Order: sequence, then structure tokens, then C-alpha cells
Amino acid sequence: MAQNSQNIAPGSLSKYFPEIYSRKQVLQIIHSQKNLNALFQSWNPQDQETFLDCCSGSRGMKVLYDGIFKEIFNPEAAPERLEDLLSLLFQKKVKIDSVLPNDSVRLGAESSLLYTDIIVQLEDGSLSNIEIQKIGYAFPGQRCACYSADHLLRQYKRVRGAQGKQFHYRNIKSVYTIIFFEQSPKEFHDYPDHWLHIFRQQSNTGLTLNLLQEYYFIPLDIFRKNMDNKSITSDLEAWLSFLSFDEPERIVELFTRYPRFRALYQDIYELCQNMEKVMNMYSKELLELDHNTVLYMIDEMQEQIDQKQLEITEMDAQISQQKVQIHQQVSQINQQVTRINQQEAQINQQEAQINQQEA
Repeated sequence: MAQNSQNIAPGSLSKYFPEIYSRKQVLQIIHSQKNLNALFQSWNPQDQETFLDCCSGSRGMKVLYDGIFKEIFNPEAAPERLEDLLSLLFQKKVKIDSVLPNDSVRLGAESSLLYTDIIVQLEDGSLSNIEIQKIGYAFPGQRCACYSADHLLRQYKRVRGAQGKQFHYRNIKSVYTIIFFEQSPKEFHDYPDHWLHIFRQQSNTGLTLNLLQEYYFIPLDIFRKNMDNKSITSDLEAWLSFLSFDEPERIVELFTRYPRFRALYQDIYELCQNMEKVMNMYSKELLELDHNTVLYMIDEMQEQIDQKQLEITEMDAQISQQKVQIHQQVSQINQQVTRINQQEAQINQQEAQINQQEA
């Protein structure tokens, strides 16, 4: 079982990582430099407290921060870390061959919804696009399919350009899209017991074709809920715990059971000694979070507007149908009135004939 939080006092991470500054030392460094102090004062009190807690070890630094993630999982400096994580997800051994520049064609506004977007080419020539999303936006399937198609076309152009007349489609390798959600879209919450969703294309007949595109969705918020009061039991759970938890007791549990993670936390706290760098990184995260929240709200509002428009269209169709029905009913009533008038005329005529006969 995970260690009880009452057994680990706030700030206790400094017992394991002596390079962690105390809260007082962090404030002294900040106040001693005008630019750092001005930046610190620009944050709201809650963000100030969060930053101080992270830097002083009262809580862990969020690994999903773009700057932290790229430092820890830098494929050029420490490729074995990302290789290990990808190998566990793919359930096969992978090796990173190179890091590719991100020249995606997606719009700038959508790119800003991402915390991190890393593209690596594996040893077998396949591409892996690793994305971290702070807020899972609407239509995740459609968007990710477009991103995957973008990378597949990119690989096609690169391979065809390199091979020229010798090009063959068998040389196009798979494209893996891996999405880590810090806050997953609502669709994922219909499956509260599952924190890894793998999508592959398959036929209805059993025919097998390599259609090259695979998708891995990891809702870390659902993973956290599933790990409540549970111990880590696998290497993949260990990596996802590293990405998910900032509670000191869970961090201590992780590197106690899996000692190799201690070096990763060591790297994080050595980074925190560069106060200017870590503050600028944190400030950028706050700005991105605000921007992402606005875009997310716009996305949600647009979805609501689309839903309302659909309801209005359906209501218009119902009204039109009701108008047709009313018109048909009025026509039927008019026909019935005509028949009644005709019958009354016949009756009147018959009465006149009877009266004439009697006279």
C-alpha cells in the first residue's frame, strides 16, 4: 500500500534530496534580484504558494510542466528514459534513432493547447509523436487522426525524397500517436476503470493489412483515481506515477520501490537550483494554462452552440412536419364540410319534393 501521508511531514523531500532549498532560501534568492521579485509579484498568491511548495520540497515539482518534461525525457541527452516508457506502452523493445523538428501544419492556436509535443524516429524507421495535454479538448479522436495523418504524410515525403526512383510503399513505417491527458475529455470518463486506450484499425472479416497508424491515449487523471490507496505493481504504473503524482508520500514510495527514479527526481531538484530558469519556466506554464483554459472554454461553448443549433434544426423540422400535418387536416376538414353541405342540399331538395307531392 502507498505510505500514509501523515507519516511524511511537509518539506520532507529535502531529507532525501539535500540540494533542495528551504522555503526561506527560495524567498531570499527571489527578493535579492529585481527581475525575479517582479516576476514573483506578478503571480497570484495561490500560484506563489504552489511555486514555493514545489521548490522547497513540500510537494513534488510537476513532471508534466513542459520545461521539466523536456529536461527529464530529452531524447538526445537521456534517450533510454523515453525508450523505456515507449517500450512499455508498445509492449516491445524500441530504440530512438533521432529527434525530428516539429514542423506540423496544425494551427498555432491548437499547438498552444499542448504542454509538450516531441517527435522521435525509432530505429526501425517508425515515428512516435508524444504529446502532453493539460486540458483534453473536444473531438479528441478526430483531431488526433488529423495529427497522425500529418505525420504519416511527412514520413512519406521524407522517405520518397530520400529514395527517389527506388521508393516503395513498404518502406513507410508505422506512426504512433501517444497522448497523455492531465485532464482527460469527458468521453474517457465513461470508462473509469481504464487508463490506457489503444486504437488500431482492423477489418470486419479478419483480413490483416498494415494501415500504419496506432493511437495510445493515457488519461492520467483516471490513472490517479485508480491508484488511490494502491501500491505500484508494474514498471508502466511506475512511469505513470512519476508523471502523475506530486505528493511527497507517493514520490517516496516510487523511488523506494523503483530506485532508478531517484536519479530523475535528483535532476529535477538540480534544475530548481537555477532559480531564474525554473521561475521563467513556471511563469510560462501559468500563461499557457490561462490561454489553454480560454481556448478550452471556447471549444466547449462552440460544442454547446453546435448542439443548440442541431436542436433548433430538429425543432424546425418538427414544426414543418406539424404544419404539413395541420394543412392535411384542414384539407380533410374542408372536404368533410363540402360533403356535409352537399348532403344538406340533397336533404333540402328531398324535403322540397316531399312538400310538393303533399301539396
